[in-house]
This record gives sequence, structure tokens and C-alpha cells, in this order.
Amino acid sequence: MVSKVPDTETTTGITPPRHRFASRMRRTGKSFIREILKVTEDPGVISFAGGLPNPAFFDVQGISEAASEVLAEDGRSALQYSTTEGYLPLRTFIAGRYKTRLGLTVSPDEILITNGSQQCLDLLGKVFLDAGDHVAIERPGYLGAIQAFSLYEPVFDPVPLEPDGPEATHLDSVLSGSPVRIFYGVPNSQNPSGITWSGEKRRDIARILADKGTVFVEDDAYGEIRFSGDTLPSMRQFIPDQTIITGSFSKILSPGMRLGWICAPGDIMEKVVIAKQASDLHSNFLSQQIASRYLAQNDLDSHIRKIRNGYLRQCSLMAGLIRESFPDGVSFTEPQGGMFIWLTLPEGCSSMEVFDLALRKKVAVLPGLPFYVDGGGTDTLRLNFSNSTEEKIIAGVERLADVVRTVGKNS
Repeated sequence: MVSKVPDTETTTGITPPRHRFASRMRRTGKSFIREILKVTEDPGVISFAGGLPNPAFFDVQGISEAASEVLAEDGRSALQYSTTEGYLPLRTFIAGRYKTRLGLTVSPDEILITNGSQQCLDLLGKVFLDAGDHVAIERPGYLGAIQAFSLYEPVFDPVPLEPDGPEATHLDSVLSGSPVRIFYGVPNSQNPSGITWSGEKRRDIARILADKGTVFVEDDAYGEIRFSGDTLPSMRQFIPDQTIITGSFSKILSPGMRLGWICAPGDIMEKVVIAKQASDLHSNFLSQQIASRYLAQNDLDSHIRKIRNGYLRQCSLMAGLIRESFPDGVSFTEPQGGMFIWLTLPEGCSSMEVFDLALRKKVAVLPGLPFYVDGGGTDTLRLNFSNSTEEKIIAGVERLADVVRTVGKNS
């Protein structure tokens, strides 16, 4: 007689999990931003929640012409597999731009093309992190980095941000307390705060890192869209052997093309290439050839000036409206570039309450909570000014000001 296995759901009232997942999945949740963006698909919602560049600055015609030429002249090659490192003319362009923009001498061999700069973080996590390793990160820190590194089960050491960059004494204490594999930061127009590290702060941080075994991951996604102030040096200028730069064409060309890159010393690049090969062989080769053709035939500096001027107008408009219409007790950053304003609410005013009520009034904002690895941010909001028209900024800030006043009165 064959014994029947008891039905677990019948005997215990609990349905057993259908699949057994890796333990790391318990430590990494869905992207808060991506979930919010689903809500904002309603065309009636004015969204300040995402981190999207303004599509008005996509050169559709120029990219279309470049794509047509690539397919007509070299289509069979462009549609084929390629090398892991990426299309050499594109890597050569990136290396040359580091020289003209930042005065850095970089070899194309130190550059690897990725599927957006987000993949850079995943690859670096694979290369550097074992479970329990320490990662220092700005507080508040970029949510995409928190999510990417979380899959490798590190211990996060948050470093508070001051108006001119990370608190140097705190970072020194963190690095002295335990071995830190990675310090991840966004020195130019930080996401989410909009803060740009000062030149002095960059030198201070470099001095602290110089005698440590920590690599600095310099996320430079917003460096090209600095619309006020002088260009500031890369950390690679101070600690070249410890600095890994990640870059992206998403903010200056097109996010849909999914093209980013890692710039790293040769010994690090060797390991990154191995991780990339295991991940996806190589990045979209057709997009690489189209981007390279476009960049060779168009004035990128002129194109970026249009983006900078547009974002400066949008940022100034949003900041001015916040200053005029928000209640007392609200403070906010005034960024020198990038796409975000970081807003701190009056004492006792909950960002989640503001989020909920604002959404009912057809305005989407991003509460600051997911940018903190140690709790916090309950009174903060990240506002995106880049992906809006001036009319939407005016209407959205007006509604949001009413919401903040309402929530503040009920607190």
C-alpha cells in the first residue's frame, strides 16, 4: 500500500512556498522608484517622482540618420556578436572626452561599455563583494546603488552628506573601524540630494582613502549636465589607482539605448571583463555603433549646452516656486546640475503622507525613505525637475505646496 503524503495546506493551513529562492533575495526588495513609476503612467499625473531626462532633448532625427547609415553601410557587422570590451571607436571617443573635459589621460583599454551605468554597479558588486563585506555610501545615497550592491549581501556604512560633500571625519572613522571594500559616491549633482562635492572636500576624501585598501566608485552620471559653477576634478586625479569611474550616455544622448561604461585601472578591468563575459557577453553592439556614428557626425558640446540651459531654466523655476509658495520650515537644495531638488519638510510632516495626498491630487513625488540604508528620510522628498514642461512645474508645485500645508496642519 502506498502511503499518501499529507497535504500541507490542509493539515497546517499554510501553503508551502512553490520555489526556494536564494537568501540574497530576502535582502533586496523591488525598486521603490520603479513601482511608483507604474502609478504615474496615468497621463493626468504630473510626475516629479522619476529620474528621467527630458525627451524634448532627444535628437531623434540625428540618431535616426546615424542608425540608417550604420545599417546601410555596415549592417551585417553591427547585427553580429562583438567583443566584451565594446566598440573600440566608441571607447576611444570616451577616452578623448575625459582628456578634454577633465584633463585625464585614459586609455581605451581602461574602458568597458555596459548596458547603462546601472550594470556597472552590478559588475563591481560581483568583482569586489562577498557577503558581509563593507560598503560605504553617502547618506542619503543613490537607491539604484543600494539595490545593486544589496544582492551581494554587504554591510552598508552610511556617511552623512554635508552641503559640500561627505562628512570627512565620519568617513575616516568608518574606514578605521572595519575594512571597507567600496566607497560609492556621486560627486557631481548627487542623486538624490543634488549636492556637488567641493574641490576641497574631494581632496580631503582622497587623502583619507589614499592609505586604505578601499576603491572609490565615482558615479559621474550627471557630470556633463552641470549648469552652474566650474568643472571640478575627478577623484581619479588624486587617487588614480583606487578610482573607478562609471559614466552614461543616458543623460546626454538617450536612456533607451542603454549605453554606459566603466573606466578602471587595468588590473581591475581584467576582472570586470570576466564578470561581464559571464553576465551577457557584451553590450548592445548595434546601439554602440549608432552612438559612435552619431558622436562622430554631431557637435556633442552644442547638444549638451541645450540640455544644460533647459535644465537650468527648469531647476530655477521649481526652486523659485518652492521658495515663494511653500510654508515656513521647508528647506531645499539648489543644485548646480543634474536633475533633482532635495526637499526637507517641516518638523512633524511625514513624507509618506505628503506622497499619498499629493497622488490623490495628481502629483507624484518620491519620499526620501528608500535612499537611507539605516532608516531616516521620513521628512524628505526628491523632486525631479528635468522631465517636465514649465507649465507642469508651475501647476505641480502649486498643488504640492497645498498638500504640504495640509499635512503640516494635521501633524
